Amino acid sequence: MDVELYLDAVVAAARQALGADFVGVYAAGSLALDAYQPGRSDIDIAVVSSQPLTMFAKHDLVARLRHSALPCPARGVELVVYTLATVQSGTADPGFELELNDGAAMAFRQTFHPADRPAADGAFWYGIDRSILHQSGRALAGPPASDVFAELPPDALRELLIESLRWWMALPGQDDDKPAVGADDAVLGACRALVRHRYGTWLSKVAAGRRLLAVGDQWSDIIERSIAARAGGPPPTGRRAREFQQSVLQEILASN
Repeated sequence: MDVELYLDAVVAAARQALGADFVGVYAAGSLALDAYQPGRSDIDIAVVSSQPLTMFAKHDLVARLRHSALPCPARGVELVVYTLATVQSGTADPGFELELNDGAAMAFRQTFHPADRPAADGAFWYGIDRSILHQSGRALAGPPASDVFAELPPDALRELLIESLRWWMALPGQDDDKPAVGADDAVLGACRALVRHRYGTWLSKVAAGRRLLAVGDQWSDIIERSIAARAGGPPPTGRRAREFQQSVLQEILASN
């Protein structure tokens, strides 16, 4: 199925499941930041309801939207449902009603309460995603994303950036001078955090890396290698990736 047709089908399913409580559906992640790559990117979607979801509505949405019912044309779909009150509050808490992950290359997971999500997976994603939605969210149905999703307070967003960097750095992986699988993603994720911190704007990971290259960042070699890895080149070494992440973390910490 074509991505646009898939998005239309998600909107229709959400309207049917939420009825009068339907507020809108918004494309997030790579679709919002104009960085979607077929075969690599997920489809990230936020659904907004005027009221908390009943358990029946949660199960109904999952039944309508899981991959076996509505095949996702990407690696998988990562869909989160929020109440309007949550997305307009500017909270950094997860605050979701429902989270659904599923796809041809993504394990099925449904989470009905934030407390049920494994702590090791990190809780920072949601506030960061809503900040990106405030800036760049693509309204598939409903009011403009900037009117629906409130920006987080600067101190709260800074803490989420710090938490995200510490989470990435705690992941198991190589810490030597050999190319490390996933090191490019870790480096470019740190680039995105640093660009948001320095310049107050969200860019895709690759665009953030290029932004830092354009200003002559001292870590240009590892950033260039991470971007090249997206096109099939070898990733950076684990050691260099960790060193770069640590430098980004220290810059953000020092800004307090």
